Amino acid sequence: MEPILRIKNLTKSFDSQPVLKHINLELMSGENVVILGRSGQGKSVLLKCIVGLVKPDGGSIHVLNKNVQDLKRKELSELRKKVGFCFQGNALYDSMTIRENLEFPLRRSLGLRRSSEILEMVKEALNEVGLLHTIDKLPAELSGGMKKRIGIARTLILKPSIMLYDEPTSGLDPLTAAEINTLIVMMQQKYGVSSLIITHDLTCARHTANQLVFMKDGAIAMQGDFNEIASDPVDPILKSFFDYTSSS
Repeated sequence: MEPILRIKNLTKSFDSQPVLKHINLELMSGENVVILGRSGQGKSVLLKCIVGLVKPDGGSIHVLNKNVQDLKRKELSELRKKVGFCFQGNALYDSMTIRENLEFPLRRSLGLRRSSEILEMVKEALNEVGLLHTIDKLPAELSGGMKKRIGIARTLILKPSIMLYDEPTSGLDPLTAAEINTLIVMMQQKYGVSSLIITHDLTCARHTANQLVFMKDGAIAMQGDFNEIASDPVDPILKSFFDYTSSS
């Protein structure tokens, strides 16, 4: 089986400071890969490289069998329609209702015009995340957890093949974070979406990961099955994640 995402020997520096050091990573169809690590380890930069927002210095990124670095602007735009990106800050438009926030990508990215079709898709997406009742509300009227779920709904409405999550549970209380974790797994199981999940939340990793990747100082320090790594987290920083979670 060919990986849906393949990264080989990826490097990136800013002002001569290495941020990504020879990253090698694969994501298979229908798989959730969690990249765990402390803040400032290059995790978010990696996501931005994958969707062409940041240009790497070396290596290659193949998404759905296309080399991202070789794509022209229009080709990259087409590829991005198949890759959902859930930003840490939700990226909702404050001046738009929830309905308008979800309509926007349908009109801009898919070029849909028929109002009845658009409304049906918006309702379906909101129903999937349990927030149909918020359709005419503004983002300011919603809690942080609800905004996260709306952000996921707005991304999923385009039916992407790959989802990229940047700290999906950051800033959420444990109960709301658990709801987001459940939603991520549900989308994987129901739609076969492949996900790359950036987090420093071990609970999120435990509940969503098929494979766990641990990043340290811009490099992959450990990679494998979650339970295998949990049984022997050799790196002292990685061990501290497990120690903190078990004691909290």
